[in-house]
Amino acid sequence: MKVFISYASTDAKLAKQVADALKKAGFQTWDETQIFPGENWAEGLAKSLQESDAMVVLLTPASIRSSNIQHEIGYALGKQDYKDKVLSVIAASDEQLPLTEIPWILKKLRVIRIPNLGENEEGLRRITRTLEVVAQSH
Repeated sequence: MKVFISYASTDAKLAKQVADALKKAGFQTWDETQIFPGENWAEGLAKSLQESDAMVVLLTPASIRSSNIQHEIGYALGKQDYKDKVLSVIAASDEQLPLTEIPWILKKLRVIRIPNLGENEEGLRRITRTLEVVAQSH
């Protein structure tokens, strides 16, 4: 299963940790670091969204305000192939990112709250286990 990781550029380190954990569990991943200088960023992003089977959305105070993240989520929600395969990972505490700031549609999907995700090996395992269940059910 190829997993698209949606995240704010300021959360690149966290996205890399998630990608590494997913790769270790046997998933293929995609993130914006795979678009090389000089390549058409929009085309690379669109191609990856089309080729991916699932999406992990890293929700942080930065990503919740990103129009790019909103477009990526909108694409996934509108594509039948992504049905039941979008995982919202709230990578912040209640104080940093209250549920009231998260768009209602993302709370209707699979949601995991993992404060301090970057320092939480068990949290990374929860993400991979959830995606394994998703992969087995499709």
